[in-house]
Amino acid sequence: MAATHSLRTLHHHHHSSSFKRLSTPPPPPPSSFFLKPPSSSTSTTNTLSSLSSTTTFSHPSSTTSTTTSQAISFDTLQHHLSNQNFRQADEETRHLLILLAGEAAQKRGYVFFSEVQFISQNDLKAIDELWKKHSNNKFGYSVQKRQWQKVKKDFTKLFLKLGWMKKLDTEIEQYNYRAFPDEFIWELNDETPEGHLPLTNALRGTQLFNSILSHPAFEGQEEEAETGENGGVTVRDGTTKPLSNKFFKPNYSF
Repeated sequence: MAATHSLRTLHHHHHSSSFKRLSTPPPPPPSSFFLKPPSSSTSTTNTLSSLSSTTTFSHPSSTTSTTTSQAISFDTLQHHLSNQNFRQADEETRHLLILLAGEAAQKRGYVFFSEVQFISQNDLKAIDELWKKHSNNKFGYSVQKRQWQKVKKDFTKLFLKLGWMKKLDTEIEQYNYRAFPDEFIWELNDETPEGHLPLTNALRGTQLFNSILSHPAFEGQEEEAETGENGGVTVRDGTTKPLSNKFFKPNYSF
């Protein structure tokens, strides 16, 4: 009887210890920055729920322990773009980049600039083609890259060309970054700057945007020389001065 009681006690102690180990919560994911998704999670749910759609692409998982793939539909993006719902299309584009960047980005909820390399050329081109198709070639990453090349890859000058900055009502020429989302243009018209959409969050800098524009999906584009421009800012006296950090407030708000 004593031996039986000891075995039961040992079994109970082992079971209790195992349960405690199993119930320990996993550590939280590391914090970082770039491309934070919008507050609503419905778009991601809709995207994953439409896996049976005809427009699907596959991407490999970013983990090294498995070789599984996941089908991702671009139909939601196409739907928003075809209906000229550019605000919703912009949000859906961010969701797609998170999904395509791999498992780590999905768990974190946003993309590191170093994870852009995990997005396949076909998938990134597909997103770009949808934007160009439904905007008469006015929107898209490749359109933004062409503008980037025109200003010799200067992001401050690029943001001015894309309309991501606004002129301040001050005595000297000053610009500030537009506030998201109200100060951006969500319709297609003659006044909409070329390459205005999709937006890329530059809250902590331009590394993410740089990685997207430098992606192999957009290699081979011929650099176009900018004619009639020297990249400067024309001030009230009619002279042109080069862009300088003193003219801008470093507040990436989108």
